[in-house]
Amino acid sequence: MTQIDVAALAKLAKLEVSADELAKLEKEIPEILGFVETIQAVAAEAGHKSPVHRNIMREDANPHETGLHTRTLLDAAPAQKDDQVAVKQVISK
Repeated sequence: MTQIDVAALAKLAKLEVSADELAKLEKEIPEILGFVETIQAVAAEAGHKSPVHRNIMREDANPHETGLHTRTLLDAAPAQKDDQVAVKQVISK
């Protein structure tokens, strides 16, 4: 395990750490890093598995009549043109 200069790390992080805390951290940080290495090794052995994909869409069992809400939508839009919702152009040619 690599020797870790906790005092230098605390200084870089602009943390005030007492001598007792430094002594405690100098013991704990290598243990924590060792645990992380163990987890990484186990994760590497296990490999990466893709999540199971499933279709979460429902069947369109009772579709409403086409155009049923069109007038309500157009009336609610801030602008309309030729029975369509008008929007500000954001991409130019």
